[in-house]
Amino acid sequence: RRAISIARDTGCSLHIVHVSSWQGVAEVVEARQSRAGGSDRRLDVTCETCPHYLLLDEDEAERIGARAKCAPPVRDAENRRRLASQLAGGLIDLVGSDHSPSPPGMKAGEDMFAVWGGIAGVQATLSALFSLESPLPVERVAHLTAGSVASRFGIARKGRIERGYDADLALVDVGASFELACDDLLDRHRQSPYVGRTFRGIVRRTLLRGQTVFAHGQVNAAAHGRFVRPAR
Repeated sequence: RRAISIARDTGCSLHIVHVSSWQGVAEVVEARQSRAGGSDRRLDVTCETCPHYLLLDEDEAERIGARAKCAPPVRDAENRRRLASQLAGGLIDLVGSDHSPSPPGMKAGEDMFAVWGGIAGVQATLSALFSLESPLPVERVAHLTAGSVASRFGIARKGRIERGYDADLALVDVGASFELACDDLLDRHRQSPYVGRTFRGIVRRTLLRGQTVFAHGQVNAAAHGRFVRPAR
């Protein structure tokens, strides 16, 4: 609310990350109807949520333990359902992985206030969105994870399958299911709250600017990234 109030007073654009509650999304939706800085222009505010808020609830987090600790924390099952409904209804602008890995030692111990508060989830993000109780259409998943992101932050040549745009593509077998095993994890530190969970949607191949960077469960070490600059 404070950030929205400042954006309203100044007329600046605002993007709120990691929204974990349906009430938070409702605040953003309401704010979009207000005027910015005393002008006739609608307040430019968007929001993002993450896969763990759509898949996990507080009971599961308690069972999983430190691997499910994140900030903000996951909420109750009713909140998870309402958040997923808001996503399906177009009220949430994009989905981010909030990928926050750590060495195993930082996720160990009985003191939940001391362990690392982050989830390593980028690998499961696409599959998570295909595995919701009310599955999202492929086009909607693409928009939430690519198109909307590029549009919101002015990232040139990204977010569309169109001439003149980078051929950044994920080839997903949306009809296939799999159980995520620890050995499947590609992170340096193999720990995830999703190990043992069954997902729909297997990423078979990933292309970066037309070059295959992932296939058959393996990352192509020869691939090279580029710094992505948002438009000014």
